[in-house]
Amino acid sequence: MLTPPRPDAPGHVTALIRHFSDLRDRTHGGSVSRDDKEAHFAHAVELLEPIARQALEEINTHLLLGTGRVVATGLQRDADGSLSASWDLAWPEQLATGVAPVRLLAYYGIGFHHPHLRGATVRDWPLNVFTIQDATDQLPIMRAIATSDLHNLVFQADYRIIPAVTRRSTELLPRQTP
Repeated sequence: MLTPPRPDAPGHVTALIRHFSDLRDRTHGGSVSRDDKEAHFAHAVELLEPIARQALEEINTHLLLGTGRVVATGLQRDADGSLSASWDLAWPEQLATGVAPVRLLAYYGIGFHHPHLRGATVRDWPLNVFTIQDATDQLPIMRAIATSDLHNLVFQADYRIIPAVTRRSTELLPRQTP
């Protein structure tokens, strides 16, 4: 049996301990059946909605200068029976180059033991969210996924897809009224 995390352990450490314990016990959040695990996943998607939007809106505000738009799919079942939900951040320069949007994806593959988070270009992170606090603890991880995704998309296109880099500094200042 794993020693429970210390009360002062960061959220991502606590989530990893839950993840490793689930692997050991072949459960997810105490559940064994696929149906129960899917119910946990559906609840996790609801809890993550505002956290995912916050991580993407931070990028939109500071790097895309408010030109982007976040689009969420909500919970979806794929043809193979997998479940997923995604939040995409798209903006004009990205669309013009044809690269993917920045994506936060929660998914529970049909052959998977438990769900994961990922980006369009950044791969798997365990998804162990059962409470509002668990969801809030994912904000730094979602920020890292979104930031890494954006970094990788710049390499697929180039730096010109980032408005904060291409606009003159005078365009970045708030307009003053006389």
